[in-house]
Amino acid sequence: MKILAISDVPSKALWDYCTREKLAGVDIILSCGDLPKKYLEYLTNFTAAPILYVHGNHDGSYKGDEPGGCICVDDEVYIWKGLRIMGLGGCIRYNREDTYQYTEKEMRRRARKLWFKAHRAGGIDLLLTHAPAKGLNDGDDKAHKGFETFNGLLEDYQPKWFVHGHVHLNYDAKLPRVCTHGRTTVINATERYLFEIPDPDVTARRKFFWKNPAFTTEN
Repeated sequence: MKILAISDVPSKALWDYCTREKLAGVDIILSCGDLPKKYLEYLTNFTAAPILYVHGNHDGSYKGDEPGGCICVDDEVYIWKGLRIMGLGGCIRYNREDTYQYTEKEMRRRARKLWFKAHRAGGIDLLLTHAPAKGLNDGDDKAHKGFETFNGLLEDYQPKWFVHGHVHLNYDAKLPRVCTHGRTTVINATERYLFEIPDPDVTARRKFFWKNPAFTTEN
């Protein structure tokens, strides 16, 4: 399965010079937020691959007018061809000017509300967010700090992939595009990143899934 992850900055290679050939072979597009509505809708003209997205903190303009032809997976466990995706958009609250900002407590509550859907699916394969996890290639400034909640999700669900945006790679030359955290491959999707994963093996999954009770406890 070939996945195109995009976030934050429209890719000139796609926005200005997009052709069907450039998206040929892409099975699914994952947007981590903060991309213009027109950009996402533009991409739908050149591919039959579904475009799944979560909101970035600058996507307040989407309200009431979401990108046409795309699928919002914010606050959802969305399954596509066996790939189980948990979507949690937004960033840490740092002001009251932009929408889709959350305190740590608010993000924890959002994650907890997805427990039953994840349980019913037998777990998740991919965590799709806008912000990074706390201490995992996040920023030093308040606006770009990651969520501790995401660390809990990585530990409890152990998804194979964690795809996020928000922290642009040009902020720090030391920021990696791809790294690992335990069993999870972590991908910063800023602008665009193409990667391949094995087709999901539904038969190899556990029938039931239980989360760590420590994470479901409100602090």
